[in-house]
Amino acid sequence: MPRFLSLALSAALAATVSTSALSAGAATITGAGSSAAAPLYNKWAETYGKKAGASLEYQPVGSSAGIKQIKAKSVDFGASDVAMTTADLKQDKLIQFPSAISGVVPVLNLPGVKTGELKLTGELLADIFARKISSWDDAAIAALNPTLRLPHKPIAVIVRQDGSGTTYNFTDYLSKVNAGWQAAYGKNFTIKWQEELTQIKGSSAISAAVRKTPYTISYIDYNYVLQDKLDYAALKNREGKFLAPSAAAFEAALNNSGWKTRGSFEEMLTDKPGATTWPISMGTFVMMPQAAANPEKAIAALKFFTWCFMNGDHLVNSVDLVRLPDSIQARVFKEMMSVTDTAGKPLQWTPQ
Repeated sequence: MPRFLSLALSAALAATVSTSALSAGAATITGAGSSAAAPLYNKWAETYGKKAGASLEYQPVGSSAGIKQIKAKSVDFGASDVAMTTADLKQDKLIQFPSAISGVVPVLNLPGVKTGELKLTGELLADIFARKISSWDDAAIAALNPTLRLPHKPIAVIVRQDGSGTTYNFTDYLSKVNAGWQAAYGKNFTIKWQEELTQIKGSSAISAAVRKTPYTISYIDYNYVLQDKLDYAALKNREGKFLAPSAAAFEAALNNSGWKTRGSFEEMLTDKPGATTWPISMGTFVMMPQAAANPEKAIAALKFFTWCFMNGDHLVNSVDLVRLPDSIQARVFKEMMSVTDTAGKPLQWTPQ
């Protein structure tokens, strides 16, 4: 962990944390939500469990369901690829902090075309998913890809059926670059897709469907692209550059946003400026109760995430996500230190 962050955390702990901490090391921590973040939380838990004896039960049920479960207090933390609004956090008495950065990627199974060869724009993506473009050799796609031999085949479109932060970020981007999409569909965790589209629950199932079905297109989180060796399209960003998805391109989006300049991690990372910026970048977030009804379980979750940020940065890259900059992590710890019991008394705990 960077020395700057270590000093910031030490100062915060000295001000708010008693050394007579509750022993929560052996607790089982429960979480639910983002399927994009599941590989990271499972990797963190695997390593942390060997040190602390704690375990994590995480349900990758989608961002929308994760938010519902933490609002219902049925899990210790919820996870979403879309930040809750300040008003919603206040209403439901929750805190929120990001855990990593990733991106949404248009993926395809297009025989005869290698990964990254097909070029697409946001406008074309919107028209494909709205079924205004339905053939791979449509004139608009061919004009952007004059050197490719595009098949005269229908485009089979696969989409998420469940409430998904991936869908929210994808449709937020399409809404920003295509006025027709914004008017007809907008952005949301779930979309009223046209009946002819194939609807599937979960990122893993999307990946499997794309791999086995020729002439398909879909969208998925970047870590699944690498993990499952999915083919992807190069995507045009705001500066007119066609890019492949990468950790560096997601980080460029963050660096050209209020996350970097103001520590404002509620801001969407889609369609940010910068020649090296991936246009559908996103953060993934953790939500916890601000007033803990079960302090021991809350402490277990706080110890877990504190360990993750202090000792688990290298594991973020191992699952193809991007670690948070030090300045963002400093704000994360401030949020974590605000958790109290139901009487408003700061919890007594120390990092694992």
